[in-house]
Amino acid sequence: MLKEQARVVAVENNAIWVETIQLSTCGSCVAKKGCGQALLAGLGAKPNYLRVLLDNNHPSSRYRLNQLITIGLPESIVVKASLFLYLLPLILLMLFGAITQYYYNNELLIIFMASLGLFFGGLLIRFFSDKYKDDQRFQPKVVEEEPLTIVNNSDLTYESTR
Repeated sequence: MLKEQARVVAVENNAIWVETIQLSTCGSCVAKKGCGQALLAGLGAKPNYLRVLLDNNHPSSRYRLNQLITIGLPESIVVKASLFLYLLPLILLMLFGAITQYYYNNELLIIFMASLGLFFGGLLIRFFSDKYKDDQRFQPKVVEEEPLTIVNNSDLTYESTR
């Protein structure tokens, strides 16, 4: 499971919004200084905002603004989604181009149809991302949370126990 430290920035009825900058894989990567992610993070890259869906075991009342949590996503989901995201448009680009070349053999038409295949691949990616955006299988999950401490009745804050 890929894990990342995050800070709660908004709480909804069935979800929380968290802010994170991905750095967890930087220590284990072979590229080290040649990596764009590490370079951007070092230059003060803007954080990512993610929507984390909550299940019955994690009601939204458990979370407060600025609370630190750890979110996780299974590696298999990341690999499958990445393959789908990158390969579908490329496969459609090559398929549209190959079919057009077989039937028409006109270079300008082949380029147009290959571009059209790439465009349709992008539309399919958008369709599937909208269709599965609320599917629990493809969403990050709260793995760990830091406990909240009540300072006074009107102000809730968190204290790290680490």
